[in-house]
Amino acid sequence: MAVSAYFIPTVNLMGAGCVKEVGERVKGLGGTRVLIVTDKGLAKLGMAEKVKGIIEDAGLQAVVFDGAEPNPTDRNVEAGFKVWQDEKCDAIVSLGGGSSHDCAKGIGLLAANGGKIHDYEGVDKSTNPMVPLVAVNTTAGTASEMTRFCIITDTSRKVKMAIVDWRVTPALSINDPELMVGKPPALTAATGMDALTHAVEAYVSTAATPLTDSAALMAIRLIAKYLPAAVANGTNMEAREKMAYAQFLAGMAFNNASLGYVHAMAHQLGGFYNLPHGVCNAILLPHVEQFNLIACPERFRDIAIELGENVEGLSVNEAAQKAIEAIKKLSVSIGIPSGLKELGVKEQDLKIMAENAMKDACQLTNPRLATLEEVIQIFKNAM
Repeated sequence: MAVSAYFIPTVNLMGAGCVKEVGERVKGLGGTRVLIVTDKGLAKLGMAEKVKGIIEDAGLQAVVFDGAEPNPTDRNVEAGFKVWQDEKCDAIVSLGGGSSHDCAKGIGLLAANGGKIHDYEGVDKSTNPMVPLVAVNTTAGTASEMTRFCIITDTSRKVKMAIVDWRVTPALSINDPELMVGKPPALTAATGMDALTHAVEAYVSTAATPLTDSAALMAIRLIAKYLPAAVANGTNMEAREKMAYAQFLAGMAFNNASLGYVHAMAHQLGGFYNLPHGVCNAILLPHVEQFNLIACPERFRDIAIELGENVEGLSVNEAAQKAIEAIKKLSVSIGIPSGLKELGVKEQDLKIMAENAMKDACQLTNPRLATLEEVIQIFKNAM
């Protein structure tokens, strides 16, 4: 059997109120002047100032860079790195969802290694240890606060670069459900489906192990139970906390087993049209997994069971099909758009996006090999 590796931050804080530890934790990592990387929305809400205050109360200095856009770009990373240099920072705190964390990872890569962010596309391209990075998470979706994945849009190619590098794994992650309460239902739904996609793709990945399987299955079970409740009532603290655990477990799974064609294709939609990543994943998920079904039907039967389906008396293939139906039902119940056409995707772009998807690092562990024509057809099915 091939050697497998397991990647995770050294320390991970979970639970209501744990954000209060961010200052002391950064200080413990040797930080004295902190760059807080966030987005304009969280800056406007005052959350960035709140975190800045906690950091300064620990005796450190902090400056806010709020230039992380949804689907962060190479330009965002360059702008943030300039602030890092100008302010002579020595540690980073990312605050937000995947966009803030990925932008912060990109800035950290340049701070530690120099060059341009494009130099690090691919697997383990950096050579120097990462600068101290603490990731404060505000959404239950991407798990970027604890992964070695960093997705940055190359604005010239209109392609999302997949940077997979163990050195960009944050030193410490913070998941405080109190920071997630204000998220609107549509964002809660999209990020939750992103987490489900991570868990499903990791479970059927060719690189899955018993370690990743256990995390993926528990994530699927928690999402099936608590995502509708979190969408229905964002102040439901039990649902918020369980979704924080679910997305983290899904991160543990895909951070080590990797992903598949859902992400490879969703990255192209994000790069081409700047569409929300979670929504793209949610729409593509049942169509890609319908294609994958014949590769590992027993695994899809397991997924159906965790999604709450009764598979008693069914054949393996019939039970596996129930998983696809359950994913579709969950999407409809929380208001995910029905197809890519609703998002403005054009049929003439499908071929180039399919070609790019076949070069994306995430497709390497998809359980079923796909031809260009088959990837194009999956896009068409999802329209």
